[in-house]
Amino acid sequence: MATPRDQRELDIVLFGATGFVGKLTAEHLAAYAPEGVRIGLAGRNTAKLEDVRRSLGPSASDWPLITADSNDDAALAALAERTRVVITTVGPYAKYGLPLVKACAEAGTDYVDLTGEVLFVRESIDRYHEAAAASGARIVHSCGFDSVPSDLAVLTLAERIAQDAAGELTDTTLFVTMKGGASGGTLDSMKGQIDEVRSDKAKRAVAVDKFALSPDRSAEPKGEWRDSVSVRYAPEVKAWTGPFVMSTFNTRIVRRSNALRGHDYGSAFRYREVQKTGAGLAGRATAYALAGGLAAAVGALSLSPLRPLVNRALPKAGEGPSAAARAKGFFKVDARTTTTDGSAYRSVVAAQGDPGYAATCVMLGEAALALATQREQCPLPDGLTGGVLTPATALGDVYAARLRDRGFTVQAERF
Repeated sequence: MATPRDQRELDIVLFGATGFVGKLTAEHLAAYAPEGVRIGLAGRNTAKLEDVRRSLGPSASDWPLITADSNDDAALAALAERTRVVITTVGPYAKYGLPLVKACAEAGTDYVDLTGEVLFVRESIDRYHEAAAASGARIVHSCGFDSVPSDLAVLTLAERIAQDAAGELTDTTLFVTMKGGASGGTLDSMKGQIDEVRSDKAKRAVAVDKFALSPDRSAEPKGEWRDSVSVRYAPEVKAWTGPFVMSTFNTRIVRRSNALRGHDYGSAFRYREVQKTGAGLAGRATAYALAGGLAAAVGALSLSPLRPLVNRALPKAGEGPSAAARAKGFFKVDARTTTTDGSAYRSVVAAQGDPGYAATCVMLGEAALALATQREQCPLPDGLTGGVLTPATALGDVYAARLRDRGFTVQAERF
């Protein structure tokens, strides 16, 4: 029998604290966790954990250090039973993540990660949703740039439309503008999923399914947009658009949110994501370059003879953008829809800082702090007691407010 949540020693444990994103997340927690929040750092190497704790300054000097390995079920179970919330940055998640999901689901411990791996999330749902629902654990995947901006943009849009009694969402497009770098961990995740899809037809079918993360595939509406790598001109934003690299994951998270909320975004809701590249000939050329570059990158990672060359050119695991580069990054997502009564609405989620690193560590840290300090103010959709959830369904408006307090824009308007 797991220790009751309100009797646990710690509020948050950060697993993977010595990795690239782990260190950034630890820095955020040290700077912004309210006084009295009890935080521990976990990983495989105690000496490296000590170095991280030392770098965080006086506010973290008494944070406990927990030695645990992602392959040690007993250590993970002990970790989960010691805290109310676990943050994990240990990826690729398909390779390392499921044992910790299991431990948290069984212990009734809330869990947040930053995965962008659809196969991992699908397996997490299939194996542990019911156990988490029974224990009351909130297993919240994708609490970083994948897929918080998308999920909160559509949630905020839907809530504003409902508040105005303006009908329901119909065709909804999210336009992404961003500047940011890549880390070795992200690229490892991409390579792992490509390998799984190439070697297993069943997994390939999941990866291409528009409703891959739906709780009930048969209940989903017909006519949803297909994934597309096309280039098009979008008159609603007066710009050319190309494929957005994470659209095939983010759209699945948004559709799962809609389904878990009883499809209250609307019976005619359709959703897609594209990257905005600008107006005129330059914008068009950039859109085609984006589409070609994405196809080339996936192709190169898919071909065994080319992969060693790609590996040498890309960041290694544990590497990522410099502090200066992270500071110069930014993102803005702009979701546009027309409602069933003909009204036009938009929502914007935006932040300064590299989207995958500077902004992601804020999103990840604040997700955990919301669960640790404001959980009772984050109501679940009707019929849910826990389970494998999404940022919108597990954290909702409380999370959006916390991000605004950290300098994010999260807003919706009729226009």
